[in-house]
Amino acid sequence: MPHLDRDGVKIHYESHGDGPVVLLSHGYTATTEMWRGQIAPLTSAGYRVVVWDMRGHGASDSPEDDALYSEAATMADMAAVLDAVEADRAVIGGLSLGGYMSLAFNIAHPDRVRALMLFDTGPGFRKDEARDGWNANAIRTGEKLGDGLARAARGMLVQHDARVIDSLPTIPVPTLVLIGENDTPFVAGTDYMAAKIPTATKVVIADAGHAANIDQPAAFNDAVLAFLGGLG
Repeated sequence: MPHLDRDGVKIHYESHGDGPVVLLSHGYTATTEMWRGQIAPLTSAGYRVVVWDMRGHGASDSPEDDALYSEAATMADMAAVLDAVEADRAVIGGLSLGGYMSLAFNIAHPDRVRALMLFDTGPGFRKDEARDGWNANAIRTGEKLGDGLARAARGMLVQHDARVIDSLPTIPVPTLVLIGENDTPFVAGTDYMAAKIPTATKVVIADAGHAANIDQPAAFNDAVLAFLGGLG
């Protein structure tokens, strides 16, 4: 299995197919496996699909030092994965935590983002009280899981400011905002992103929950391929 050595932390990634690169980032507690239903349809359509495991997840390392888990480290890992597959620019997409990290990556590396795909995710919080509530729940969830996932929750799932949500009106690239119709907790965030991102295309997948790509893979893949096909 290919992997990167990020200062002693092994980061697992996979590259499938040839063509324009699509980098997909998974949700919290998930792994590259969540994208199995997307790899064949996208590669068959002429795209190179790159998936990877975040720190504390899947086949990537789960270092014991809490300081090695952060939003900044995740951004750097994503850039390193793109470097490994020799992609200067890519369509950057992700689900839930992966979607939030895709938005953050656009702030850190706008020159490397051809387009964004945001699945069942949110843009964070402007109000401190709402952010504090999210963070408290994230930490509680992580502590129940233990080990690397707990560290990932403390360092990567928690949020620290309003940079991401404030960046939405400045996003210049085509952006797909997609949600499963039954993913109630993320409806408000999805509507907000669709309204604030000037280039947004909103899609709702019927009879799907938080993992829309798993619940309704055919409809999900059709929406993604339609979006990618419109990039030119």
